[in-house]
Order: sequence, then C-alpha cells, then structure tokens
Amino acid sequence: MTTFTIEIKDQAVRAALQALHGRVSNMQPVMSELGEKLVERTKRRFETSTGPDGAQWKPNSPATLALVAAGLGKSYRKKSGELNKKGEARIDAKKPLIGATRQLGKQIVYSATRNGLTLSTTAVTAAYAAIQQFGGQAGRGHKVTIPARPFLPVLNDGSLYPQEQAFILETINAYLQDALD
Repeated sequence: MTTFTIEIKDQAVRAALQALHGRVSNMQPVMSELGEKLVERTKRRFETSTGPDGAQWKPNSPATLALVAAGLGKSYRKKSGELNKKGEARIDAKKPLIGATRQLGKQIVYSATRNGLTLSTTAVTAAYAAIQQFGGQAGRGHKVTIPARPFLPVLNDGSLYPQEQAFILETINAYLQDALD
C-alpha cells in the first residue's frame, strides 16, 4: 500500500483551522455564556410559572394555599379572623414554587469548565428542587403527591427539552462559526 501526504499551505485555511482548534480545545467561554443564559432562562420560568416546554405549572394545592393563608398576619384578616380582600388577593396571586423567601429561584447556579457545564441548585434547596422538578411523594410518610413542575432544562431521562437543546446547539454553533469568520 502506498501512502502520501498533502500539506495545506493556504494561510487562510490554516488560520481558520487553528482558530477552530483553539475554540474546540477550550470551550469554557461558550460554556460560561450558556451557563449565564440558562440560569436566566430558568429564573424567568419562576416569573411565568411555565416549564421548559412552555406548559403552565400545576397550580398550588388547596392544602398549600391553606398553609399560606394560615401564615398571613392581621393586616390580611378581618376582625372575625377571615381573610380580607388583601388576604384573598395574596392567596390568589400565590404562584407555584415561589415561597415568601423566593429561595429556589434565587439558588440556580452554574459551573463551566473547558469541557462541560453544570446547572444546579445549591445544597440548601437540592431536595426541594428535585421533588419540584420531577414530582413525587413528600411530607410525613410520603403521603403528599407533589406534581412535577419542571424548571431546569432536563427531562426525567436526562435528555434535554427540544427547545433547550436547540438553544444550546445554536449557541455552540455560533461560537464555532465565530472562529471561522
């Protein structure tokens, strides 16, 4: 078998290949950009009460709303102890996954490396985040069913929601195309 080598001496092609190699060997800039954008997109879901697929989150259960109502002070109640209009409005405006401290939405973080990106919640909210993302049984004796209210861009099987996958691929492609331009 005879082999031969062709050396490309075209400076423009060589420069483009070197630029592309430099980008591919260190993806941290695009991973950081993706991390920031995915955190922003995730936090926006808390404002709109929608999942990555655009579906509205399941509303709060009557039991959850009763707990919120029980915690409202005098300014939200009539003299009889019942909720006044302000209290009723507060209950009506209660969005799923948004507690008084708004901790879960504030605790979405990312970590970018040369080769990857991790999007997560902090340890303080990890267990709460998991039950909200995937749904399941919670409470004493796991008797309460929590519906899934996905906010992270990942499905139960570890794959990405199609809209999020398209966004990520577009961002990576633009990053690599920029090396060629």
